[in-house]
Amino acid sequence: MNTPPLFSAVLPSIACATSTALSQERTDAAVTDDPFLWLEEMEGRGALAWARGENEKTLGVLQSDPRYRRFYEQALSILQAKDRIADVPFEGGGLEQFWRDENQVRGVWRRTTRESDRSQHPKWETILDVDALAATENRNWVFQGHSCLPPEERRCLISLSDGGKDAVSIREFDRAAKTFVADGFHLPEGKQDVSWVDGDTLLVARNWGEGTLTQAGYAFVVKELKRAQPLSEAREIFRGEPTDVGASPFVLRDSEGHIHATGAARAISSVESEYVVFRPDGPVKLNLPKKAEIATLACGRLLVKLDEDWSPSAGICFTAGSMISYDLDEWKQDPLRARPSLVFQPGPRQALSEFTHTRNFLILTILENVQSKAFLYKYDQGAWSATPIPLPEDTNVSLSATYDEADRVIFTVSSYLRPTSVWSFDAERKSLEELKKAPSAFDASNHVVEQLEAISRDGTSIPYFLVRPKNASTIPTLLHGYGGFQESQLPSDLGPMGRLWLEQGNAYVVANLRGGGEFGPQWHQAAQAATKQTTWDDFIAVADDLIRRKITSPRKLGAIGGSQGGLLVGAAITQRPELFNAAIIEVPLFDMLRYTKLGAGASWIGEYGDPAIAEQRAWIEGYSPYQKLVAGKTYPAPLILTSTKDDRTHPAHGRKAAAKLAALGQPYFYYENIDGGHSAAANLVEDARQLALEYTYASRRLCSE
Repeated sequence: MNTPPLFSAVLPSIACATSTALSQERTDAAVTDDPFLWLEEMEGRGALAWARGENEKTLGVLQSDPRYRRFYEQALSILQAKDRIADVPFEGGGLEQFWRDENQVRGVWRRTTRESDRSQHPKWETILDVDALAATENRNWVFQGHSCLPPEERRCLISLSDGGKDAVSIREFDRAAKTFVADGFHLPEGKQDVSWVDGDTLLVARNWGEGTLTQAGYAFVVKELKRAQPLSEAREIFRGEPTDVGASPFVLRDSEGHIHATGAARAISSVESEYVVFRPDGPVKLNLPKKAEIATLACGRLLVKLDEDWSPSAGICFTAGSMISYDLDEWKQDPLRARPSLVFQPGPRQALSEFTHTRNFLILTILENVQSKAFLYKYDQGAWSATPIPLPEDTNVSLSATYDEADRVIFTVSSYLRPTSVWSFDAERKSLEELKKAPSAFDASNHVVEQLEAISRDGTSIPYFLVRPKNASTIPTLLHGYGGFQESQLPSDLGPMGRLWLEQGNAYVVANLRGGGEFGPQWHQAAQAATKQTTWDDFIAVADDLIRRKITSPRKLGAIGGSQGGLLVGAAITQRPELFNAAIIEVPLFDMLRYTKLGAGASWIGEYGDPAIAEQRAWIEGYSPYQKLVAGKTYPAPLILTSTKDDRTHPAHGRKAAAKLAALGQPYFYYENIDGGHSAAANLVEDARQLALEYTYASRRLCSE
């Protein structure tokens, strides 16, 4: 459930396989006999006192372990390394990034020239110092990104969060002058989505007052806001329905900054959407399928990603997972009669991963058996041609930045045992250059990566990656999974985890479960709503397979996951507690009978179903971990981590899980970060503390003293 655009984390694009014939009998999803409802008050005095008491107990045990200090110092050293590759490279004439270290705890937005960046000691110029800003304003600011007005990109909208919440304050910033604009645009805190139209005009979706938010807490009204205009005078241009997930504005610009259309995306449900474009003769609802996404403009064409099969006219059919395109001039003249053509259609083990454009080209990254490949696409004489970009194989290739003026693309290349590297590709000259490589965070010389498969309950092969020491068997192993929202779990630089876990002679496993996006929309659809149990079955099958192969044993096997992955781990340890001796549950969903009443939970009904509808409640009740914690079973003493500021899943899920375990007399550890939002940590120090707690716990549970 991660972010941009506003609803992408909560709006998977594939249809849920629910039938319109489902029983619509409503039922009260509130559990009236739940003794821990008081823990649902996010910042209630009693709930916070309880959380601080739990923190004291957990820190008292784990921080007194001699491994904790070593793990913390090692993790912090890696996270704050001066020669690491920054997490967030920005576009620009040179190179811009957001950087955090021991001196810039909250972070600094900074820039340098391309030439300086190639040197051993680049010279950086500060654009915005978030630490200094927080100190000046006495606020707990967390930088959540920026959006700059093309093509000059001098005026930017900065998003600042209080402690890491999804809700942000938005302020106008002059990137050249490096100051906030006096009397510039300023939007108070809220879950909001904003698009630039021109220097004096924004399209804004936010809380406009009573009756303008959906049950999920998102806006369904889009307004046009002019410079110096009070919010109360903004002009309404689109209104969805209160029953929607939400709405967000969009502006279609080409690489030169020219606007070709403005409009709004209406999220009807967490799996269906509609697009409306604003035209001089009034708004027009596009005739796209409800499981589709307007992707980008490239090569004079409008690109659309499909997450369901679609036949726009007789004799033409596009399959789910494809990308199609329209001639931009034809589409602008009459968007309802423009004719689409195929750009990319996935093979049986393929999925479209990422896309971007330069001035003259389209760039796609495509997954093939959970490995990334990048392709350069060009439209010429009525047809698309694709050329492979020869980046390192057996890796995860992600798009980091584009430079329109030079048809240049920056890629980040990651894998489990090789350090992350950054590559520059000149699309016009077809030249590829490695710009830099991160330092090795751990000694990987004794480890190997294997891609194996487990057979799930229904006979489906479930791939997983195993990272382990050479020739080792029956060793401590952490099994990671997610399996939701069409999100793919791809090879990545393991960083501190490699030092804290793999270097100790242990193994790490990443399972590619149904519900994810590793093999496209169908892989997601196979584990949604009525069939969500499939995700848990797949995870359990991988655990069984690791034990069958003698890679590990139940005594040495732990499960780890966050958010939807936290729900996954909760389902696994309540359905098959004997398989695991450790469970790390991060910012989880847990009480699925009340998830729609907590945080942004109502936006995920398409993924799980609605507990207020009797038949759908039955699906959910069959696995909801909170209700499945019962007397008479022994659970693997989980470590549950949450954040007070998590306004997405809500800390009540983790709180109530811990409280119920306590009531059952079961051992557990609970830690709640007072800051951090849905990431559970707001800065590198908090990141290092969480890592040290997790791997101290895992070592205590799974490794010999």
